[in-house]
Amino acid sequence: MASLKFNNVYIKDFYSIAGPLEKDGQIRKFDATLDDYYFGEKTFEQAEIKMQQTVIDNLLFNNSLNSTDIDLLVGGDLLNQIAITNYNIKKYKIPFLGIYNACATFAEGLIISSLFLENKNAQNVITITSSHNLTAEKQFRYPVEYGSVKYATSTFTSTGSVGGLLANSGKIKIESATIGCAIDLGCSDVNNMGAVMAPAAADTISKHLKDLNRDISYYDLVLTGDLGSIGSKIFLEYLERVYKIKLKKHMDSGCEIFLENQNINAGASGPVALPLVLFNKVIHNRKYKKILIVATGSLHSPQLVNQKNTIPGIAHAVSLEVQ
Repeated sequence: MASLKFNNVYIKDFYSIAGPLEKDGQIRKFDATLDDYYFGEKTFEQAEIKMQQTVIDNLLFNNSLNSTDIDLLVGGDLLNQIAITNYNIKKYKIPFLGIYNACATFAEGLIISSLFLENKNAQNVITITSSHNLTAEKQFRYPVEYGSVKYATSTFTSTGSVGGLLANSGKIKIESATIGCAIDLGCSDVNNMGAVMAPAAADTISKHLKDLNRDISYYDLVLTGDLGSIGSKIFLEYLERVYKIKLKKHMDSGCEIFLENQNINAGASGPVALPLVLFNKVIHNRKYKKILIVATGSLHSPQLVNQKNTIPGIAHAVSLEVQ
């Protein structure tokens, strides 16, 4: 079954750190920010590892917990073999499940963590993700020193890390979730991730509503992951044309991080895009009580794209109720 209901799972606390461009964008208040991409380290990769460790350390400190109080850590990032999270977690003696769903990783982490809590196999679970513009550019496109031209459809990988502490009490209830399917409509353009992921977002929303017997009006807001300005238009049109769902209360995380004058082309992307917007903008707006987050991911690798393969997209939906 694609959809799951949860009775006693909550996001008890969260912590986020954002990069130097993000802090000058639309959202002006994060828990912590970077002044530069190195974060006091020698490499960008070490900076991303430090971001994750900063998030975990603050979640533990702010909740008067030790690492031994955490039953499970679920997390992943964008780099090969989820290298950032693997190198981060070795600092802590916490049971670890490493996950990868590209920019949908955080929602995947919420779903897996919720299952452990719902089944009473854990009391405290941390789920975490991160991305760093310059580590991602190096792996998926070209190092910035190369000076490659960006397309108008391109999105800009967000720099930051976000973690959530899940438990059986809190102010943000995880009410239900829908696990998405990989959808491939034949797009092979790595410079247009919004178009790749838009059909998957529409498919998951349709399944979520059907499985739970709901109308889209049930939600005060649908927050999609990182479709950006181009992908959002495709998504809304595709959702209405194919699934007959007209979405009026919609926000896309990729459109909510940077300012227009920052010249970020189609907007933000990366696994931190959605949780940065969710925890630092949406949750603070009291009119949003029932929120459906739909995290989107492009499941490609440079090797397969260079072999002329098309790109599958995926989306996972998580229903939140703000107490």
